[in-house]
Amino acid sequence: MVSDGAKSGANGNARMKVIAPLLLFAISALHAADTQLPAGVRSALDLRHVPAETLSIYVADLDSGQIVLNWRGDVPRNPASTMKVLTTLAALDILGPTYRWRTDVFVQGDLKAGRLEGDLLIKGHGDPFMVTERVWQMLRNIRRAGINEISGDLLIDDSWFEVDDYDPAAFDRQPLRAYNVAPNALLMNFKVVRYHFEPDLLTNTVVVSLEPPLKNLRVQNRLHLVAGRCRGFQRGITITTNMPLDEVTFSGNFPGGCTQYSLDRSALSHNDYVYGLFRSLWLESGGVFSGGWRNVVIEKSLQPILSFESLPLGEIIASVNKHSNNVMARNLLLTLAAEVNGYPGTEESGIQVISKWLVDNKLESDEIVIENGAGLSRKVRITAKHMGALLKYAWRQPYMPEYLASLSLAGLDGTLKERFTDAGLVGRARLKTGSIDHVTAIAGYLQSRTGRRFAVVVLQNHPDIHRGPGEEVQDALLRWLYEQ
Repeated sequence: MVSDGAKSGANGNARMKVIAPLLLFAISALHAADTQLPAGVRSALDLRHVPAETLSIYVADLDSGQIVLNWRGDVPRNPASTMKVLTTLAALDILGPTYRWRTDVFVQGDLKAGRLEGDLLIKGHGDPFMVTERVWQMLRNIRRAGINEISGDLLIDDSWFEVDDYDPAAFDRQPLRAYNVAPNALLMNFKVVRYHFEPDLLTNTVVVSLEPPLKNLRVQNRLHLVAGRCRGFQRGITITTNMPLDEVTFSGNFPGGCTQYSLDRSALSHNDYVYGLFRSLWLESGGVFSGGWRNVVIEKSLQPILSFESLPLGEIIASVNKHSNNVMARNLLLTLAAEVNGYPGTEESGIQVISKWLVDNKLESDEIVIENGAGLSRKVRITAKHMGALLKYAWRQPYMPEYLASLSLAGLDGTLKERFTDAGLVGRARLKTGSIDHVTAIAGYLQSRTGRRFAVVVLQNHPDIHRGPGEEVQDALLRWLYEQ
């Protein structure tokens, strides 16, 4: 005779025999993404002899929430410029897509019959997109305010941000590169000059012109025109400069086969650049000005004659993300600091603002290291899973369309214009790219052939991975995902 308890135990054992395999299957299915890479991704790694352990992938279905692929998603890695995904997302959430920066203009002196007997003052509040065309518009507004002639100086107030001593050569010993420009509250044209080089076959010389033209930047042209095809690093041009970058010398042999060639390089100090651009455009517009410049802090009681507003944040972040503009991202970080924690905005304060935002939205993680908001760093860290959580958070927000529109479209624009131009991927992915020496990354969204939408993150850190193998891995993953 078997007791009820024994029957119960027997039935329980029988049930356990059925449940155990199901449980094991469920656990196996749950971790399958952690143990298997798509065949194309594995082939790309094997072909270049890149260890799979250097790679992190996180893919989630945005509609079902299903984790499609999670390969080493918890490993902290350097994300390079994909860190801008976080900076721009936090800015949208905190400041809102319609936030605008302002640049205030003041007068110090008497204005009579179009002549300012005194100084013109300009105070910046961090507008990251005061390109030449926008500066021209601001000067037109000043002219419409009745000022045609300025007898005094240009006074510059960039105190809204406080930037520590900054060495533009510290990251990679390339102080003239535009991506190494420091943030500034009165940033104009990214502090960059485009140099145009054209051969003059009649005089057998190379003509060098500047855009914008800056009279306070001295250019020494020692280039020689030689016969040859238009090729070679910098087309044979060697650039040397002094500090504080107010003189640049071009030397070397320039091939006559180049009908035109251009180089973008930073120049001058921030304030020297503002003065040079202001003076050039002011005179070009028919205004009169022969003064110098001084750095000041404007009294709070002084009222501006006009406030020139920036483009809205929702448009600004498109330039940050699509073109991976580092100095714009850094200005954005300091703007968050000044607006949330108060004047002056600092890098440390901006990091505190974003860190608090992460906590408030339950997105915090111990492994994250932000540093400057642009990702131009050897110290910055995040996991693919954490980056994926940010993308999923953005997908649920009311400003999701503005955020998606800031990312590069595969095969169409931004840093993806020349990538994913085949295999049906054109326009199917919106991604932020990231690349520095030994780092390559992508983060964003993809719509598959069947209409499924995914958040996708790929982070890879390995010697020379930025020289091509990393992109091959990304290509293989996105082609696989497109077919899902």
